[in-house]
Amino acid sequence: MGAQLRVYKRRIRSVTATKKITKAMEMISASRIVKAQRAVAASTPYADELTRAVTAVATRSNAKHPLTTEKPGASRAAVLLITADRGLAGGYSTNAIKQAVALSAQLRAEGKDVVTYIVGRKGVSYYNFRDLVVAGSWTGFSDKPTYGDAKAVASDLIEAFVAETGGVDELHLVSTRFESMLTQTAVDARLLPLKLDEVQLSDESKAKHEIFPLYDFEPSAEGVLDALLPRYVESRIYNALLQSAASEHAARRRAMKSATDNAGELIKSLTRLANSARQAEITQEISEIVGGANALADASAGSE
Repeated sequence: MGAQLRVYKRRIRSVTATKKITKAMEMISASRIVKAQRAVAASTPYADELTRAVTAVATRSNAKHPLTTEKPGASRAAVLLITADRGLAGGYSTNAIKQAVALSAQLRAEGKDVVTYIVGRKGVSYYNFRDLVVAGSWTGFSDKPTYGDAKAVASDLIEAFVAETGGVDELHLVSTRFESMLTQTAVDARLLPLKLDEVQLSDESKAKHEIFPLYDFEPSAEGVLDALLPRYVESRIYNALLQSAASEHAARRRAMKSATDNAGELIKSLTRLANSARQAEITQEISEIVGGANALADASAGSE
């Protein structure tokens, strides 16, 4: 009985230590979500206005630009997948990876070769474990991305898109959209070539139903597009990184809260078992003492 009680006490100490860790991670994620939400709210209007400007230039001019013109017989597509650098975030990375795998299968069914780019160690580990080819990867900033990180990612993707040989004809983005503290959805969207009839704007911007203004282009519409479209890709990737970071923190907070609650329930269960084992040990000791006393009494009575 004593050995069993020691096992229960050791397990209680272990679970208690784990509970402290998960509680701390829950509190850290809860504090970071607020900053991530503010960053998303700050970047979304800029991305929306830049998207509207690019759309206005493309629709109000006859300019043929490689970033807005469909390539006939497109045969190669790039997929940028955004995942987390760290785990303990529930199904956050798994859902994004599943979305990317489904999108890749759809593109291959259309007869296109898929070139994969990945942000986050979880996605890189998934593809490396299965010996899948990754054209480019970036890690170390999934929970707190900066515009510089988005610019570095966008630079390689745009370079692959405009390359005359060995490049790609389409660019797709797979990320996680932050909808609320309880809901984060893995989504995919085509960034390039820009679909003017499927321009991605936030719900708030769509609700305005604003009419595109008229523009005079200096020096030319092509020059304006050359300057705007790289910024458009950078802003969209940056907004997706921020949305994914907020989703990662929310998913980790929810997962750590569940782990903390489960640890509390396990401690209660182990405490009950330990109390039962202690009570059984005490009962056994009392029985042994009473049995020993009775034996001594019987021995004394027999000697008399």
